Amino acid sequence: MDLPDNSIIILDFGSQYTQLIARRIRELNIYSHIVSHTTSSAELSRLSPAGIILSGGPASVYNDGAPLSDPAIFDLGIPVLGICYGLQLMVHTLAGKVDSGTKREYGFAELHISGESPVFHQLDPIQKVWMSHADKVLTLPDGFAAIATTSNTEYAAIANQEKNLYGIQFHPEVVHTPNGKEILTNFCVNICACDQTWTMGSFIDNCVADITRTTGNKQIILGLSGGVDSAVAAALIQKAVGENLICVFVDNGLLRAGEVDVVRRIFEQTFSMKLHVVDAGKRFLDKLKGVTDPERKRKIIGHEFIEVFDEVTNEYRDVQFLGQGTTYPDVIESVPINGNPSAMIKSHHNVGGLPEHMRLELIEPLRNLFKDEVREVGRQLGLPETLIMRHPFPGPGLAVRIIGEVSEERIDVVRQADSIVMEEMKISGYYDQVWQSFAVLLPVQSVGVMGDERTYENAVALRIVESMDGMTADWTRLPYEIQEKISNRIINEVRGVNRVCYDISSKPPGTIEWE
Repeated sequence: MDLPDNSIIILDFGSQYTQLIARRIRELNIYSHIVSHTTSSAELSRLSPAGIILSGGPASVYNDGAPLSDPAIFDLGIPVLGICYGLQLMVHTLAGKVDSGTKREYGFAELHISGESPVFHQLDPIQKVWMSHADKVLTLPDGFAAIATTSNTEYAAIANQEKNLYGIQFHPEVVHTPNGKEILTNFCVNICACDQTWTMGSFIDNCVADITRTTGNKQIILGLSGGVDSAVAAALIQKAVGENLICVFVDNGLLRAGEVDVVRRIFEQTFSMKLHVVDAGKRFLDKLKGVTDPERKRKIIGHEFIEVFDEVTNEYRDVQFLGQGTTYPDVIESVPINGNPSAMIKSHHNVGGLPEHMRLELIEPLRNLFKDEVREVGRQLGLPETLIMRHPFPGPGLAVRIIGEVSEERIDVVRQADSIVMEEMKISGYYDQVWQSFAVLLPVQSVGVMGDERTYENAVALRIVESMDGMTADWTRLPYEIQEKISNRIINEVRGVNRVCYDISSKPPGTIEWE
C-alpha cells in the first residue's frame, strides 16, 4: 500500500468513532487512511504520512492485553495526535501514569484552554467538547504540559511541542464538539503542513492512470449490481479502458422488482457498455434452500457470485481482471484489519479476495472511498442523479431482508413490500432525504382480522434510516401519515401480510440491514 502525498494515518484502537475521524479529515480535502494499531514504526516510516492520529478505544491502557502501539512511532519525527484512549496510550507509553478515575466523564464538558497551543489556534479560551472516558491521566511524561482542563480532568489536552506530540481527552470528530473541525484542521494543516488538495477530481485522474497502468490492454470483467457502488466503479473503469470493460449482471433471483430492465436501460443503452446478463435465480435459490443463518447466506451468495463470474470469464479468454465496487465501509465492517480490536460486523461478498483457482486479479477502484465520496465521483463522471442517489442495496439482495429461510414465495412477499416502500417514499419526497428505506420480512406470524375473518399471516418491518456514510445511522422520524399509507398499502396489496412494524433502532447498536 502507498499513500497520496500529505496523508494522515489513523491507528485504530477499536473506537466506534475511528471511521468518523477519517471522514472528518477527508472533509478537509486531506486523504486519511485507517490502519491497525499493530502497524510497525518501520511501516509507518515507509508510508511517510504527514501526521499520525491515535484513535479512541474501549480498553484501559494499564490492563493486560490492552491494544498498544509500537513505542518507536513517537520517535519518527512525525506529528502525532492522540484522541481519548490515544492520549492515554501516549502518556502510558512515554512513562507517564494513567489510572481509573474517581469520576467518569461522559457527554458535554466545558474545556478551558490555557496559554498558546497550535492545536487550539484562533479558538476561544472556553470550548464546549464531548467527553467519553472513565480513566484519567495522573502524571505527565517528561517534556509534556497541560494545555487545557475541565472541571473533572486536569489533563484534558496535553502537548510536547518540541516533539510535535499532542493529546486531547475529548472527541473532536463528533458533531457534539462544535469546533472539532477547527481542531482537526489545526493539527492537519498548521502542525502537519498538509496541502488541502485531495479532491474527487484528483482521485479520478490518479485512479484512471493507475487502472490503465495496471491493466494495459487487457480486458476487465465487472460484476454489475445496479447499485451506486458497482455503477460508479464501472464508469470509472470504462473511462480508463473503454471497450475493454465487460459488465456482467447476475440475476440471482434476489433482486428488486424490474431490476434487470433498469440495468439494461442505464448501462447497455445509455452508456453503451458491453453487458452480459446471466439468469441464475434457480441456481442461487437451490443453494440457499434450508439455510437460515445470516452469515451462511452471505457466504453462499458470495461464493456463488464468484463461481458465476468464473464461468462467464471462460467465454472471454482475454479477461485477466475482475472489477468490483467494494467501498471502504465494506472493508472496515467485513475484515478485522491486521489485528484491529474491533470485531467483524458482517462478511461482504466483495471482501476477502478471490478463490485460489480463479485466474483473475482484482481491480477495486473505490476500495478507499466512503459512500458520499463514491457518489461525488459518479457525478463527476456524468452518471444520472437518479442512479447516484439510489438507496444502497445489499450485495446478497433480498436474501438478507428475509429473516430465516429464503424461498420464492417469501422473496415475492418482500419484493412487493419493498416496491411499495420505494414508491411511497418517492411520492412523499422523503426518498432523497434519507439514507436507506426498505422492508424486512420477519419469521413471525400473528393473528389478524381481514374481511371479518381471522388471519394468521406474516409481519413486515419498515427500516428507514438517516446517515452520512452508512457507518453510523439513526432511524428516520417519518411522519405518521406516510407510515400509515405504506402500512395500509402493504397489508392490502401484499398477499400474506397482516401486520407492519417500524424499526426505531439506531446503528450502533443495530446494523442497517437486519442480517
